[in-house]
Amino acid sequence: MHRLTFRTVTLLLLLPAAGTLLALRAGAHGPAVTVPAPVRSGVVVPAPEETAVFAGGCFWGVEAVFEHLKGVKSAVSGYAGGRLASPSYQEVSTGSTGHAESVEVTYDPSQISYEQLLHVFFSVAHDPTELNRQGPDVGTQYRSAIFYADEEQHHAAEAYVAQLRTAKVFPRPIVTEISALGHFYPAESYHQHYLTRHPHSPYIMINDAPKLENLRREFPALYRDPPTD
Repeated sequence: MHRLTFRTVTLLLLLPAAGTLLALRAGAHGPAVTVPAPVRSGVVVPAPEETAVFAGGCFWGVEAVFEHLKGVKSAVSGYAGGRLASPSYQEVSTGSTGHAESVEVTYDPSQISYEQLLHVFFSVAHDPTELNRQGPDVGTQYRSAIFYADEEQHHAAEAYVAQLRTAKVFPRPIVTEISALGHFYPAESYHQHYLTRHPHSPYIMINDAPKLENLRREFPALYRDPPTD
């Protein structure tokens, strides 16, 4: 059984009336955290296409945020950071494979930079101060992580986290893991574009729809609707 059954049933048991759903939805993810943009150093000559991998809890919401950004060509839910080759959702969900639910973002760096992706990731895509969990989802598979593809991404991620820590943007320490990307494995087809295909799922309405609202409000110049395919 996939996540929809477990999470949706649990939420429906907790929501006896529509008014309760709306109240929880409004406060579930909260407002976006206003964080400074990364400080870029040096001159970067963009390639025609680049990829970046981020993990921040359930991949449904993280994927939805990135696929609503101008310049992003695709966002794919999957698994990264683990030991098992080609893991299944059921295996990753045990928390024993070392993988994190992740999103591979393919983007045009002439339209959106890696630093801008980092800015969105820390602002609206997730809470980087929650250790091995994100909202209602608990386990190492829901950890906050950046899986860098090269040393440029590595330096940019480390520099931005250091910048945010110095600025004391968050009330709690940033726990985001920054690791080299080994392999990224796309998740099963039913996980792809989940928010777009199930916008009225209680889990989506409570946990992920507010992220898109925050994205639209905080990054109007980057937001696009409809999302990429």
